[in-house]
Amino acid sequence: MSIAPDTFAFVADLVARRSAIRLEPGKEYLVESRLAPIARERQVSLDEYVRRLRAGAPDDELAGVVEAMTTNETSWFRDVAPFAALTPHVLPLLRAAGATDRVRVWSAACSTGQEPYSIVMALADAPLPVEVVATDLNEQVLARAREGQYSQLEVNRGLPAAVLVRHFERVGAHWRVRADLRGRVQFRRHNLMDAAPPGPFDLVFLRNVLIYFDLPTKRAVLDRVARVLRPGGFVVLGAAETTLGVHDGFERVEAGGAVLHRPLTAPRPPVSAVPSVPAPVVRVPMPRGLPPASPPHLTALRPFSAPARPAPARPLPQSRGVS
Repeated sequence: MSIAPDTFAFVADLVARRSAIRLEPGKEYLVESRLAPIARERQVSLDEYVRRLRAGAPDDELAGVVEAMTTNETSWFRDVAPFAALTPHVLPLLRAAGATDRVRVWSAACSTGQEPYSIVMALADAPLPVEVVATDLNEQVLARAREGQYSQLEVNRGLPAAVLVRHFERVGAHWRVRADLRGRVQFRRHNLMDAAPPGPFDLVFLRNVLIYFDLPTKRAVLDRVARVLRPGGFVVLGAAETTLGVHDGFERVEAGGAVLHRPLTAPRPPVSAVPSVPAPVVRVPMPRGLPPASPPHLTALRPFSAPARPAPARPLPQSRGVS
């Protein structure tokens, strides 16, 4: 099956206008795989379905097409370093910058919830209350995230056995995040092209999202994120993403092996302001009987431990390459 050029052009334009995601030529197969099931439900070919959309379709139908085209790839503790660094390294920096009553986190493009739940699990023993606002464009994946229920295959993707036992309960053949953790996450529909959710936030997880946008859109999104960050707060990007060459208003900061991004106007606490008490040792045991879905997730399953005391943030020199 192949789609007509005008079918692809219409879908690509619709997705770009509504989500800023760019579908470059060569992505016709993606349109086919995502929209063919919708066309089959209506018992028409994909080209005919798109012709009907072009002739005039209700807004919710067009929104459904955009949702179907968004990527929902996710896993638990993806690229483990940002999560491993939260309690022993990032949290002391936030407290030194003024976060003394609670920690607020925005998990953008959260998909089915693995990222925001990973955040609250990583901060489960933090000395401050933790609130996470998790957003996504797709209402269907948000509904799944709010339910917090996952199949055995889904929990196999990066979730250590000890964490599973502590924070999940068995529901038939599935696993559900325990109610106390679900209560710390608020899920909302949000388009990154719109104004950011009400801040301020201490951390913004904006991971594996910018890669789908063109340069002006990346800058605009980072501008909106910077405006809702608390002074001294950080942005966490994906392992293959960087602000270098994208936005000159951020600096790279290393904290316990995690690479963070801080607005240049943010106050920098002196070394003496960072608490000198020993950081708790964070260990994620090797799970037994839960093989990861693919090699990249092996990282999230290896045991790791924090140093004896938190290290202060070190701005890294700007150099070419990815974070």
